Amino acid sequence: MQEIACLLTRSHVFEELEELLSSLLGSSISAKQIQRVSEHYGEQLKVLSESFQEGLSDPPVLETRLSDTVYAMVDGSMVFTREDGWKEMKVGHPYAESSRVDIQMERTAVTDSLYVCHLGRHQDFFNKFDPYLDLYKNKVIIADGVKWIWNWADDCQCDAVQIPDFFHAIEKLSTYATLEYEDLAARKQWLERQKQRLKNNEVTDMVKELTGVKARNGKSAKALSDVIGYYRVNSSRMQYKTYLEKGYLTGSGAIEPAHRNVIRQ
Repeated sequence: MQEIACLLTRSHVFEELEELLSSLLGSSISAKQIQRVSEHYGEQLKVLSESFQEGLSDPPVLETRLSDTVYAMVDGSMVFTREDGWKEMKVGHPYAESSRVDIQMERTAVTDSLYVCHLGRHQDFFNKFDPYLDLYKNKVIIADGVKWIWNWADDCQCDAVQIPDFFHAIEKLSTYATLEYEDLAARKQWLERQKQRLKNNEVTDMVKELTGVKARNGKSAKALSDVIGYYRVNSSRMQYKTYLEKGYLTGSGAIEPAHRNVIRQ
């Protein structure tokens, strides 16, 4: 009963749960008791989380061999807080390649995941997150181009492969192309060519070519500058042909459900 109550407090207020549990299960648990149970286990989770951060306890281990490839996806999601307004929740999502299973054509699901979240400074988030990764030898970090993520990867996970999310890289190109090409067919043709070039490890040549392009207006010029800056900074990481040949993922889609299912709930 306590487990059911804690599970439902993620999506219902205590007074609603009192009525719901009475209606569905015939229980006579008061809203106040549900609140006490929820807060009791919440405090235990807080202590457990802090003990991982302080190195007093070992973090959970993925159900895989330590030599298998482990993905570490990192992202941030904005949440609205009562005290400080909008703040970014940092999320880390480690899982093993061996836990991915096919569920449809070109679609997979992850059967064994861990999530690490922190509302606050990214330094404090990484203090929590690093112990979850330190056991594994073959790590692949996939994220967007946010500087604080790659600085951490360089400083603390220098033995990991670093891959900027492919779809994020294409999104930047698409923003520029939408402003630059009025003709839809020409835009699609240009974008498809650039995608293939990215998949062929031609990012350095793309930067050189784009640097010589004269944009048609101010907005297009700004979007072009964003593309060039992003690609130039991340060019050593954007070797997608090499990654695909090694069987690595190049997209961070697996972390997107964390924003919906872990943070927002």
